[in-house]
Amino acid sequence: MNTIGLLIPDISTILLGFVLRRASGWPKPFWDNLEKLVYFILFPALLVSSLLRSPLSVARDGPAVANTLIALAAGIALAWLARPVLDPLPRHFASGAQCGFRFNTYLALALAQTLGGQEGLALCAVFVGFVVPTVNVAAVLPLAKHAGTGVMRELMRNPLLLATVTGLTGNLLGIQLPTVVDATLGRLGSAAIALGLIAVGAGLVLSRSEALGDREKRSSRSLAVWITAVKLLAMPTVALLCGLLLELEPMPLSISVMFCALPTATSCYILASRMGGDGEYVAYLITVSMLVSLVTLPFWLALVT
Repeated sequence: MNTIGLLIPDISTILLGFVLRRASGWPKPFWDNLEKLVYFILFPALLVSSLLRSPLSVARDGPAVANTLIALAAGIALAWLARPVLDPLPRHFASGAQCGFRFNTYLALALAQTLGGQEGLALCAVFVGFVVPTVNVAAVLPLAKHAGTGVMRELMRNPLLLATVTGLTGNLLGIQLPTVVDATLGRLGSAAIALGLIAVGAGLVLSRSEALGDREKRSSRSLAVWITAVKLLAMPTVALLCGLLLELEPMPLSISVMFCALPTATSCYILASRMGGDGEYVAYLITVSMLVSLVTLPFWLALVT
């Protein structure tokens, strides 16, 4: 399978966002509000819609979900291990640790549909349903500790977590939305992926504006290398090895490994900025993760497709 060909449409959309941000002359508030629109409205609508439409089956989806959660647990543990091993600046660790295990869901759903059609998209939505609560708790804990804010309050305000809980609960209860509501959510969800990828490109940062001392530079660089290696190398390695041990079918294995090999989430920036973290450093980590994944993601896809 031509793995580069799989990525070209999504990479092109990201590149469009990068060019538009720099060539359009549209002000920074426009792009900030676009990201917020996707994060708070469009993407939650996509999650609720996808989870309500995806029939859950423990026998069918359970092994693939377990495989992905095992890889996620490894990613969280390794990301948090950076603190005692590297001794980074507290604000760098609190803000950047989340980039070692969170995932770009816009790219996940786009690639899942390409790899497995509607069945692949439905399985990826199930992954999102189980993974989002876990990664949000793991992401909020260091930031809440650093900022001195309440963890539960931050979790209760997280739109992705709320949408996931709503979608999973409705699915388990067998709730069917009225046709008009379902169609509205579907249209909002359709806009989420394209606008989300454009927002990813618009948010890429190739250099940092602040002047850093030697201690800050060492902390910034060493943590960036560690976090990027955890996200793009360690997590997919665990997913691939565990998936082979669990004898997953080819399609679930490819979706699980792809999911774990994704670059980190652009919403890491929103969370860090809103909770008083180092938003600019997180934007830098997001950019590094995206650029390195242009090499690593085709490698992992070539192994499993």
